[in-house]
Order: sequence, then C-alpha cells, then structure tokens
Amino acid sequence: MKAPHFLFFILFLCTSMSANAQEAKLKKIFNGKNLKGWVAPVNKDCWTVSKGILYVKNEPTKKGEILWTEKSYQDFVFQADFLMGEGTVDSGIFLRSENDQVQIGISGSLKRDMTGSPYVPKLRYPVEASGVKDILKLKDWNTLKIKLVGKTYTAYLNGKEVMTYTSADIPVSGPIGIQLHPGNEMSISYRKILMAEL
Repeated sequence: MKAPHFLFFILFLCTSMSANAQEAKLKKIFNGKNLKGWVAPVNKDCWTVSKGILYVKNEPTKKGEILWTEKSYQDFVFQADFLMGEGTVDSGIFLRSENDQVQIGISGSLKRDMTGSPYVPKLRYPVEASGVKDILKLKDWNTLKIKLVGKTYTAYLNGKEVMTYTSADIPVSGPIGIQLHPGNEMSISYRKILMAEL
C-alpha cells in the first residue's frame, strides 16, 4: 500500500474508532434504586422504582406529570427500554423542553399509535415515524434511542431508524423528561435509561 493511501486508511480507521467509542459512552442516568438525579415528582405514587425498573402509572385523578432530569444537556444520545402497560398508553421523551417530544404509545389527538414520531405543540405531528408497526412489541420490552445534534433528532426503535426531524424552536440546552400524559388510565415501565453527551 502506497504511503498516501496508507495514511488515509489509518485516518479513516481512527475516525471510525472514535465515532464508535463516542456511541459507546452511554452511561446510566437512572440507578434502578431510586430517583436520584431526577427532579422529585409532585405525586410520588405515579413513579415507583423496584429492581432496576421505573414503574409509571397515573393516579385516580389522572393529572399526569413529567419526570425531568436535574441536569441539562445539549447534544446527546439518549436510550431507554420501555414496556407498554395497561390502559391507553400515552408517554414519550421530552428533549430539552416541552416543545419537542418523541412519542411513545397512542396519540390523544390522532387516536392511534405514533411511537417514534415527533410531537411539537404548534405542529402536532410534523412527520410520522416509518415502519413502527412491524417493529414495535406491544407485550415485550422495546428499546428507544434518540440522537439529538443541534436542532435535528433521529429516533431508532429496536435498532432501526424510524424518524429524523429538524425542529425550528428546540432550545439549545435543557433537561430530558419522561411524560405521564394526563387524562388517561395508563401505565408504562422504563429500564436501562442511558445518556451519552456528544
């Protein structure tokens, strides 16, 4: 191999290794024992932790809540496993604020599953995640991964890319939130909640 080609190969290899290493730096932001590192919820009965699992269930008044991280993030990769529970499951992951959310479960407005799609209050669902019906497991654990860089975020469900969206109004920095939608009798569980800052 000629020197210029060899140097290019080494540079490519190092770049690829660096990218892979960056993706591999996912760290726990949920310790599986309690809600340390998260803003304490108003209704603690809605958020219980046992043996590595975060159980989320609406209380009788169905007021709903958002569980926010104490820390704010800019560019990141977020990953979590979720398991659909009872009732009309309507949850999701808020990105830096309540302006941008990646939906999990049934859309209250569309009355159908919109898992993996972005929800933006002004625009509702500006795009719809693709291929979710063939990927989503309704009675088993699923893995949702979200990569957010600048104003663009991409969602992966069970290892497959299902959506990319660029949001005009997403803040530069902010916490991550897990939604318990008001108005529904529902439950959902989360585990292995991980984050890597980019």
